[in-house]
Amino acid sequence: MAEIIQKDGTWAFDGDALRLTPGRDKNVGLLRGTLGELVVPLGALAGVSFEQGKRSGRLRLRLRDGADPLLHATGGRLTEPHDPYQLTVESDRYGVAEYFADEVRNALLLDGVSPVPVAGYLLPGPSVPLSASAGDGTVGFDGEQVRLEWNWKTEDAKAATGPRTIPLTEITAVEWQPAAGLENGHLRFTVRGAPATAPPKYDPNAVELWGFKRDPLMALVAAAVQARLPHPSAPPAERAVRPEPAQLTKAPPAEDDHDALLRRLRELGELHRSGVLTDEEFALAKQAVLRRM
Repeated sequence: MAEIIQKDGTWAFDGDALRLTPGRDKNVGLLRGTLGELVVPLGALAGVSFEQGKRSGRLRLRLRDGADPLLHATGGRLTEPHDPYQLTVESDRYGVAEYFADEVRNALLLDGVSPVPVAGYLLPGPSVPLSASAGDGTVGFDGEQVRLEWNWKTEDAKAATGPRTIPLTEITAVEWQPAAGLENGHLRFTVRGAPATAPPKYDPNAVELWGFKRDPLMALVAAAVQARLPHPSAPPAERAVRPEPAQLTKAPPAEDDHDALLRRLRELGELHRSGVLTDEEFALAKQAVLRRM
């Protein structure tokens, strides 16, 4: 097992999954702290990197496209303090970080994990029910419907529509956009039969965000809804069937049969002969496969 403990958080890897626990440091973003511990199956990863700096470094996980509803709903727009897939590493722990990254890379190679996009979520998304207040409204989601309520800062025309309840079955898409510069952000739900033509300020299916501290919590609501929508890369026939809650947490089937391990041994041999793996890396990976056989 590989583990790295920092003020920013603790990452642990047992060969099958990574457990990412946010720290209690003041620099840990509100979204990371609220999201809590994440368990990322190895099959959801596309890669890992470690970048050194003068005072601190950074471990980064790269997930396969489509594996995580949080990344899909936010479109890669999470900033550094809120991104759960980044870990700040103190300079005296660079060696531990490099070892951790190597362990994850070796496991990806050994298991033959492909970095290509997936057609189904491999992470379940935030648990429900949950609620967040920011900008001009409050959004709640219980797994079956979204509830929108307005506050005193809401535009009169939008507030006049009153609180809204949107069944999940009527939602076709969700998007979270953070405020940037002079541009406000939003959390918007695309509802069947109601095209999103109005700006978020006036759209009764959107909350306008102004760049305040609690804005990122709206991303958790977006991710929870996204996890329960049909995967955007799934075949059309599958998109018509919404996943049951149990399916959202089910891990992909493991491929540990004898024939699969033999194929991996042959692949490792080819990588060794072509110079991709050193003698030491090949020996380590080969021993791991033989132990599993």
